[in-house]
Amino acid sequence: MRKGSSLTRAGRSAHRAAATRRPQDCPPPRVLGTATPDRLSRQLADRIPRMERHHRAVAELAGSLARHIGLRDEQLHAVVRAAELHDVGKVLVPDAILNKPGELSEDELALMRRHAIGGWLILRESAESDAIAALVRSSHERWDGMGYPDGLAGEAIPLGARIITICDAFDAMTHERPYRSARSGAEALAELRQGAGVRYDPTLVAVFLTAVAPSPYRATRAIQ
Repeated sequence: MRKGSSLTRAGRSAHRAAATRRPQDCPPPRVLGTATPDRLSRQLADRIPRMERHHRAVAELAGSLARHIGLRDEQLHAVVRAAELHDVGKVLVPDAILNKPGELSEDELALMRRHAIGGWLILRESAESDAIAALVRSSHERWDGMGYPDGLAGEAIPLGARIITICDAFDAMTHERPYRSARSGAEALAELRQGAGVRYDPTLVAVFLTAVAPSPYRATRAIQ
Protein backbone atom coordinates (compact mmCIF):
# COMPACT_ATOMS: atom_id res chain seq x y z
CA MET A 1 0.00 0.00 0.00
CA ARG A 2 1.84 3.06 -1.23
CA LYS A 3 1.23 6.37 0.42
CA GLY A 4 -0.84 8.79 -1.57
CA SER A 5 0.80 12.18 -1.25
CA SER A 6 -0.96 14.61 1.07
CA LEU A 7 -3.46 16.60 -0.97
CA THR A 8 -3.49 20.39 -1.18
CA ARG A 9 -6.74 22.19 -2.05
CA ALA A 10 -5.77 22.20 -5.72
CA GLY A 11 -4.69 18.56 -5.42
CA ARG A 12 -8.03 17.60 -3.92
CA SER A 13 -9.88 19.29 -6.79
CA ALA A 14 -7.73 17.47 -9.34
CA HIS A 15 -8.21 14.20 -7.46
CA ARG A 16 -11.99 14.56 -7.48
CA ALA A 17 -12.00 15.47 -11.17
CA ALA A 18 -10.01 12.32 -11.94
CA ALA A 19 -12.11 10.23 -9.56
CA THR A 20 -15.36 11.22 -11.27
CA ARG A 21 -14.08 10.52 -14.79
CA ARG A 22 -16.53 8.28 -16.58
CA PRO A 23 -15.31 4.76 -17.43
CA GLN A 24 -15.85 5.43 -21.12
CA ASP A 25 -13.27 8.24 -20.87
CA CYS A 26 -10.60 5.67 -19.99
CA PRO A 27 -9.10 3.67 -22.84
CA PRO A 28 -9.99 -0.03 -22.49
CA PRO A 29 -7.17 -2.50 -21.97
CA ARG A 30 -6.11 -4.41 -25.04
CA VAL A 31 -4.55 -7.36 -23.28
CA LEU A 32 -7.45 -9.73 -22.67
CA GLY A 33 -7.79 -11.31 -26.10
CA THR A 34 -8.36 -15.00 -25.46
CA ALA A 35 -6.67 -14.87 -22.05
CA THR A 36 -8.81 -15.43 -18.97
CA PRO A 37 -8.49 -13.23 -15.86
CA ASP A 38 -6.83 -16.16 -14.09
CA ARG A 39 -4.25 -16.46 -16.84
CA LEU A 40 -3.55 -12.73 -16.69
CA SER A 41 -3.23 -12.98 -12.91
CA ARG A 42 -0.69 -15.79 -13.34
CA GLN A 43 1.20 -13.68 -15.88
CA LEU A 44 1.34 -10.90 -13.30
CA ALA A 45 2.61 -13.36 -10.67
CA ASP A 46 5.29 -14.55 -13.10
CA ARG A 47 6.46 -10.94 -13.43
CA ILE A 48 6.02 -10.04 -9.73
CA PRO A 49 6.31 -13.30 -7.71
CA ARG A 50 5.02 -11.76 -4.46
CA MET A 51 1.62 -11.25 -6.06
CA GLU A 52 0.57 -14.91 -5.99
CA ARG A 53 0.93 -15.20 -2.21
CA HIS A 54 -0.65 -11.78 -1.70
CA HIS A 55 -3.75 -12.64 -3.71
CA ARG A 56 -4.25 -15.92 -1.83
CA ALA A 57 -3.80 -14.21 1.53
CA VAL A 58 -6.18 -11.35 0.74
CA ALA A 59 -8.81 -13.81 -0.50
CA GLU A 60 -8.50 -15.87 2.69
CA LEU A 61 -8.78 -12.82 4.96
CA ALA A 62 -11.64 -11.36 2.92
CA GLY A 63 -13.55 -14.64 3.04
CA SER A 64 -13.14 -14.80 6.80
CA LEU A 65 -14.27 -11.20 7.32
CA ALA A 66 -17.22 -11.70 4.95
CA ARG A 67 -18.35 -14.81 6.83
CA HIS A 68 -18.03 -13.04 10.18
CA ILE A 69 -20.49 -10.37 9.07
CA GLY A 70 -22.91 -12.96 7.73
CA LEU A 71 -22.29 -13.05 3.98
CA ARG A 72 -23.05 -16.40 2.38
CA ASP A 73 -23.42 -18.13 -0.97
CA GLU A 74 -23.20 -15.80 -4.01
CA GLN A 75 -22.22 -12.74 -1.96
CA LEU A 76 -19.42 -14.63 -0.22
CA HIS A 77 -18.21 -16.12 -3.49
CA ALA A 78 -18.14 -12.66 -5.12
CA VAL A 79 -16.01 -11.22 -2.30
CA VAL A 80 -13.49 -14.08 -2.36
CA ARG A 81 -13.27 -14.13 -6.15
CA ALA A 82 -12.85 -10.36 -6.37
CA ALA A 83 -10.15 -10.53 -3.69
CA GLU A 84 -8.29 -13.12 -5.77
CA LEU A 85 -8.45 -10.84 -8.82
CA HIS A 86 -8.32 -7.38 -7.24
CA ASP A 87 -4.89 -6.63 -8.74
CA VAL A 88 -5.43 -8.16 -12.20
CA GLY A 89 -5.40 -4.68 -13.75
CA LYS A 90 -1.75 -4.33 -12.72
CA VAL A 91 -0.92 -6.53 -15.69
CA LEU A 92 -1.23 -3.23 -17.59
CA VAL A 93 1.33 -1.45 -15.36
CA PRO A 94 5.05 -1.56 -16.26
CA ASP A 95 7.33 -3.55 -13.95
CA ALA A 96 9.46 -0.44 -13.44
CA ILE A 97 6.53 1.16 -11.61
CA LEU A 98 5.37 -1.96 -9.75
CA ASN A 99 8.92 -2.56 -8.47
CA LYS A 100 10.05 1.03 -7.97
CA PRO A 101 11.96 1.24 -4.66
CA GLY A 102 11.01 4.86 -3.98
CA GLU A 103 7.91 7.02 -3.95
CA LEU A 104 6.02 7.23 -7.22
CA SER A 105 5.88 10.46 -9.18
CA GLU A 106 2.46 12.02 -9.83
CA ASP A 107 2.44 10.60 -13.36
CA GLU A 108 3.50 7.15 -12.13
CA LEU A 109 0.87 7.22 -9.39
CA ALA A 110 -1.82 8.15 -11.91
CA LEU A 111 -0.77 5.23 -14.11
CA MET A 112 -0.74 2.85 -11.14
CA ARG A 113 -4.21 3.95 -10.10
CA ARG A 114 -5.61 3.12 -13.53
CA HIS A 115 -5.25 -0.55 -12.67
CA ALA A 116 -8.60 -0.40 -10.85
CA ILE A 117 -10.42 0.60 -14.04
CA GLY A 118 -8.23 -1.79 -16.04
CA GLY A 119 -9.16 -4.72 -13.82
CA TRP A 120 -12.85 -3.82 -14.03
CA LEU A 121 -12.71 -3.69 -17.82
CA ILE A 122 -10.79 -6.98 -18.03
CA LEU A 123 -13.43 -8.70 -15.88
CA ARG A 124 -16.30 -7.09 -17.80
CA GLU A 125 -14.88 -8.64 -20.98
CA SER A 126 -14.63 -12.05 -19.32
CA ALA A 127 -17.09 -14.60 -18.00
CA GLU A 128 -16.87 -13.15 -14.47
CA SER A 129 -20.03 -11.57 -13.08
CA ASP A 130 -20.67 -7.83 -13.09
CA ALA A 131 -20.79 -8.00 -9.29
CA ILE A 132 -17.22 -9.31 -9.11
CA ALA A 133 -16.04 -6.72 -11.64
CA ALA A 134 -17.67 -3.95 -9.58
CA LEU A 135 -15.90 -5.07 -6.40
CA VAL A 136 -12.53 -5.04 -8.17
CA ARG A 137 -13.24 -1.56 -9.52
CA SER A 138 -14.06 -0.19 -6.06
CA SER A 139 -11.41 -1.99 -4.00
CA HIS A 140 -9.27 1.17 -3.72
CA GLU A 141 -12.00 3.56 -2.64
CA ARG A 142 -11.75 5.20 0.79
CA TRP A 143 -14.41 5.70 3.43
CA ASP A 144 -13.79 9.49 3.31
CA GLY A 145 -14.28 9.67 -0.46
CA MET A 146 -10.63 10.31 -1.29
CA GLY A 147 -9.96 6.96 -2.94
CA TYR A 148 -10.10 6.00 -6.60
CA PRO A 149 -11.29 5.60 -9.32
CA ASP A 150 -14.76 7.06 -8.57
CA GLY A 151 -14.32 8.96 -5.31
CA LEU A 152 -17.08 6.95 -3.60
CA ALA A 153 -17.55 7.48 0.14
CA GLY A 154 -19.01 5.57 3.07
CA GLU A 155 -21.72 3.05 2.31
CA ALA A 156 -21.79 4.12 -1.34
CA ILE A 157 -18.73 1.88 -1.67
CA PRO A 158 -19.88 -1.72 -2.25
CA LEU A 159 -19.66 -3.77 0.94
CA GLY A 160 -17.43 -6.41 -0.62
CA ALA A 161 -15.00 -3.76 -1.83
CA ARG A 162 -14.81 -2.30 1.70
CA ILE A 163 -13.93 -5.78 2.96
CA ILE A 164 -11.22 -6.27 0.34
CA THR A 165 -9.69 -2.84 1.03
CA ILE A 166 -9.06 -3.70 4.68
CA CYS A 167 -7.67 -7.16 3.97
CA ASP A 168 -5.48 -5.89 1.13
CA ALA A 169 -4.06 -3.15 3.35
CA PHE A 170 -3.29 -5.50 6.25
CA ASP A 171 -1.51 -8.06 4.09
CA ALA A 172 0.40 -5.39 2.16
CA MET A 173 1.57 -3.71 5.36
CA THR A 174 2.80 -6.94 6.92
CA HIS A 175 4.96 -7.96 3.95
CA GLU A 176 7.98 -6.31 2.42
CA ARG A 177 7.59 -4.14 -0.64
CA PRO A 178 10.30 -2.61 -2.86
CA TYR A 179 9.57 0.81 -1.35
CA ARG A 180 9.43 -0.15 2.35
CA SER A 181 10.09 -2.89 4.87
CA ALA A 182 7.36 -5.05 6.39
CA ARG A 183 5.53 -3.86 9.50
CA SER A 184 4.64 -6.08 12.41
CA GLY A 185 1.10 -7.37 12.78
CA ALA A 186 0.61 -5.09 15.78
CA GLU A 187 1.79 -2.06 13.78
CA ALA A 188 -0.48 -2.93 10.87
CA LEU A 189 -3.52 -3.29 13.14
CA ALA A 190 -2.69 0.03 14.80
CA GLU A 191 -2.72 1.66 11.36
CA LEU A 192 -6.05 0.06 10.50
CA ARG A 193 -7.44 1.34 13.79
CA GLN A 194 -6.12 4.83 13.05
CA GLY A 195 -7.60 4.71 9.54
CA ALA A 196 -11.05 3.56 10.67
CA GLY A 197 -13.58 6.17 9.57
CA VAL A 198 -11.01 7.78 7.26
CA ARG A 199 -9.67 5.14 4.88
CA TYR A 200 -11.68 2.18 6.10
CA ASP A 201 -15.22 1.26 7.13
CA PRO A 202 -15.02 1.56 10.94
CA THR A 203 -17.52 -1.23 11.60
CA LEU A 204 -15.58 -3.67 9.41
CA VAL A 205 -12.28 -2.64 11.00
CA ALA A 206 -13.74 -3.47 14.41
CA VAL A 207 -14.71 -6.96 13.23
CA PHE A 208 -11.31 -7.47 11.59
CA LEU A 209 -9.49 -6.44 14.76
CA THR A 210 -11.49 -8.71 17.05
CA ALA A 211 -12.24 -11.75 14.90
CA VAL A 212 -10.19 -11.97 11.71
CA ALA A 213 -6.68 -10.67 12.36
CA PRO A 214 -4.02 -13.27 13.31
CA SER A 215 -4.82 -14.31 16.89
CA PRO A 216 -1.66 -12.92 18.59
CA TYR A 217 -2.68 -9.41 17.53
CA ARG A 218 -6.43 -9.45 17.92
CA ALA A 219 -8.05 -6.71 19.96
CA THR A 220 -10.08 -7.81 22.96
CA ARG A 221 -12.81 -5.26 22.29
CA ALA A 222 -14.12 -3.20 19.41
CA ILE A 223 -12.62 0.20 18.69
CA GLN A 224 -14.44 3.12 20.23
